[in-house]
Amino acid sequence: MAGYIINLNSNSALELYIKNGVYSTLLSPPNGYWRIHHEATFADYATMKPGDNIYFFIDRKIYGIGELVNINGDCKFLNYPDANKPLLPPYSELEKKLLWNEGQGSINQRWICVFKPSPYFFKEGIDMDDVLASNPPVFRMLRAFWKVSFIKVDDDENQALIDIFLRRNKNILTNPKSHECFFSDYINHHSLLSKKITPDYLFNCNDILKSCADGDRLSHEMALEAGILFQLSQKEPNTIKIFGEWDYLSHQVIASPFKPIDYMDKMDIFGYSYIKGFKNTKSEYIVIENKKDIARLEDIEQLMKYVDWIRDEYAFGDYSMINAFLVAYDFSNDAIQNLTNIIQRNYLKGRRPIQSKTWTGLKLIKYKYDIRSSNIKFEIFV
Repeated sequence: MAGYIINLNSNSALELYIKNGVYSTLLSPPNGYWRIHHEATFADYATMKPGDNIYFFIDRKIYGIGELVNINGDCKFLNYPDANKPLLPPYSELEKKLLWNEGQGSINQRWICVFKPSPYFFKEGIDMDDVLASNPPVFRMLRAFWKVSFIKVDDDENQALIDIFLRRNKNILTNPKSHECFFSDYINHHSLLSKKITPDYLFNCNDILKSCADGDRLSHEMALEAGILFQLSQKEPNTIKIFGEWDYLSHQVIASPFKPIDYMDKMDIFGYSYIKGFKNTKSEYIVIENKKDIARLEDIEQLMKYVDWIRDEYAFGDYSMINAFLVAYDFSNDAIQNLTNIIQRNYLKGRRPIQSKTWTGLKLIKYKYDIRSSNIKFEIFV
């Protein structure tokens, strides 16, 4: 399973969230429109699923282990009806409708996720340096944890986090004491939430997309990114038909050697699937680059840099494991005319016998926003 590492600013917040088994990100006011960081946070929530792990980060230390759980069919919800609209209603109108209420600022806590200790949240946090040193080759996203509310880590990185927590606390596992683990009353609190949740609280992307739609285009690439992630996670038929089904999906995944965070290349959408029936064996990888308007030749070249990065870092030389998509409203003539020459990759597979292979697995996808269904529609262009 994947993992989420959430940045908090106080121990009191840590104890509060663990006690109730609920977390909600505090956002800045939207002022009538969603900004990129709002849409990015929504995209982070969009791929959450029951069984994923959750950790908290305060003052260099990571606290765990938690697990997202299913309540009324999901592990994430709108904190109040119409929370996806970029409006700022008075607290007095929402106070009784809030699923999670920390006071007047909760009108800017738009989305919540629910979790339980798994097996416990240990009171002794682990220093970031100790975590990174415990399995250096595996940690990628944790090294890029900077200026964000939380990050998502893949299955391998998540397992490395679980490993160090369990090793550090193996003497506690069989007989935990109150001074060693945080108290959680999540069962009672989740029961109260379950009674309050109606269809108006179900997590969806409709108003996020509608708020930045310009006819059948979207005015923000991050909204396009969030929409694709949500529709893939919900297995929307047209989206699955174009991109396929994936066991792990994330966004803004680093794709360059380690350097100052602000200068790192990041893949818009990255993911992978497992061989069916074998959850430890990865089968294929996906990378998607998004352009809200017209994609040009340089966008294909950028996407191919990501393909080459995945070949080296994840697929170990095997291009056949990689599926690449460039999504845009339209494509320039130079992009179309030079596509084949730019994307072709020749590689060798096997040893005895060696097989000479050619990869041309990048597809150009046109998108349109459909106001009637509040979905993004896709079609294969090339």
